[in-house]
Amino acid sequence: MSGLKKFIYIQVSLWLVLSFISTYTVISAFKSYSSEVQLSTQRAISLYIKENPLNEEPKTYANNIKKLFNLESLKIQLNKNEVLFNQTSNLSYLPFVINKVQDLSPFIRTQFAIDPDQNLNLEFTVKMNLAADITQSTLFLMLFLILVLVITPFITLKSLMKQAADSVSEAMSNMIDNFVKSDEQNKQLDSSVAEGAVSSIFPSIARLNLFLRKKQKEVEDSALKIKSEAYKDSVTELGNRNMFVEYYSTNIEDTDKPSFGILALIRCSELQLINQTLGYQKGDAYIKDVSELVQKVIGTYSGSLCYRINSSDFAVILPNIPLKEAERIGDALQAKFTEYQQQAELSSIANTGMVAYEAKKPLGELLALVDTALSLSQSKQANAWHIQKASDVLDNVSANFGNQNWRQVIDEVLDKSRIKLMIQTISPTNRSTKAYSEILARFKTEDEQILPTASFLAMSEKLGQISHVDRLIIESAIDSIKNKNLNEQFFGINITAHSVHDEQFVIWLERLLLKNNNVSAKLIFEVSEFGLQQNVKASKRFIDMTHRVGARVTVERFGVGLTSFKFFRDLKPDFIKMDASYTRGLEEDKNNQYFMRLIVDLAHRIGVTVLAEGVETQEEKHIIEQLCLDGVQGYYIDKPRDI
Repeated sequence: MSGLKKFIYIQVSLWLVLSFISTYTVISAFKSYSSEVQLSTQRAISLYIKENPLNEEPKTYANNIKKLFNLESLKIQLNKNEVLFNQTSNLSYLPFVINKVQDLSPFIRTQFAIDPDQNLNLEFTVKMNLAADITQSTLFLMLFLILVLVITPFITLKSLMKQAADSVSEAMSNMIDNFVKSDEQNKQLDSSVAEGAVSSIFPSIARLNLFLRKKQKEVEDSALKIKSEAYKDSVTELGNRNMFVEYYSTNIEDTDKPSFGILALIRCSELQLINQTLGYQKGDAYIKDVSELVQKVIGTYSGSLCYRINSSDFAVILPNIPLKEAERIGDALQAKFTEYQQQAELSSIANTGMVAYEAKKPLGELLALVDTALSLSQSKQANAWHIQKASDVLDNVSANFGNQNWRQVIDEVLDKSRIKLMIQTISPTNRSTKAYSEILARFKTEDEQILPTASFLAMSEKLGQISHVDRLIIESAIDSIKNKNLNEQFFGINITAHSVHDEQFVIWLERLLLKNNNVSAKLIFEVSEFGLQQNVKASKRFIDMTHRVGARVTVERFGVGLTSFKFFRDLKPDFIKMDASYTRGLEEDKNNQYFMRLIVDLAHRIGVTVLAEGVETQEEKHIIEQLCLDGVQGYYIDKPRDI
């Protein structure tokens, strides 16, 4: 094989060298010929104009010279100032190769002829089209002959090699047949059968037989690795869904050995947007970056495995990890995603749902649970995570619902208005603040069991019913305020970002509030900061409508996003409600105290009231009052109660 490569290298090199030499020789010869022709033409024209003075029309005189001496361009001047005739050319008549040579190294140049007696100056170029055509044809012919000369040995070599291979194949076939026949007769690999032509090849065949036996086990061991390569995702180099299903079936679902751990489902929330706006290459880069972040987090856990099970989802298996460790994993993933989000300037990166698994657990049931956990995480802030715990499976009606069951439950709640309203008071920290009570919705099954609110809202959004749920909450709240004669109080109602950005919903809400104008002035609609950021234009349209009808708006969960105060100046909300994560342990966290005080100062400058939620201790309430927030909400202040 090395000899063949060397032969090919020599032949290609020979072709290149001969081609270069031929090209250089032909072009050089043409240049020399051109120089001689131009020089002889210059001498002839100089003699001609001396013997034939300009006594006729300049154009006729010039045409005679051009025709007589085969010129391409000609310029006749009198006394170096007066131009009697001028016809130029750009040498475009030259064939392609000669024209390129002329561009790189001009050899057809302007020539001059002078007659001092007449004060006559001639500038001209000689037409070389015929010689140029002959030169290019000669060059192509030589290159073709050189190519034939180089290819011919290849053709001959191929024929010789085929004959040699046929001869060797026939000889080897005969030797192996003799060996096999001898072995079949004696039932053993006995060297006594190696006679004649076979005797020389018998030791090699015996060694080959031993080698193949040794290799057989290696081939069997590598089969699983080859299969893994076939099941590999091309973008991330991770295993795909088929490999994930096979691993789970073999090592968890169908095993008799004790097995437990954590299954996590991670969904890349921005893939579709990136593919549509930046292209699929950027989408692949985003997926690859997320996969690397996930592997960095889980790489510290022994035996952890990560698979890309579809375009936007990763499945992570963490064997022998207790569920209590899932919180640490979720926090680590969220931290990595948030850091990457700031670098990539995206609104979010990925959400995570986690569940515990054990041996014999059906994969379909487990995926339904982890998908519910993922839906719940998506109802929180950007890059959030959620754990579906064992107690959820036992206590919550929703735990084992699939999409179809959820759809039936949601339809039943909407058709029968199975909703229960509760309120939680927001306490003002000073007399000048106008606080309000937040209305909280609870949803009931047919047998009056309370559904988990987060699960219900997450599945409603997933199944495209969230706007109808928001309508039910608002209508029920207005009816309760009117029926219980609560027109003197102020009430906050949560609305999802999906409804805020739905133009039909906004039109419906405006008509409802105008119809109930005595109640609308008492309503404050709460929308998450993250939700408002998704479509600033639609968010502004909603807030403007709310203000027109006399209602107000609160931006809740403030501080988990990257919103600037220019965003608030443009949208002009009435309240912001700090996320509960800033309240927790506030008395010991000086950084959170400094941040909240900064937010309060800036918000008050633009006329925005600042509230705190999640207040659960006297110490937290005391610090919040010192930081000059306007209101507090939480279990320490007031627990949710029936409206």
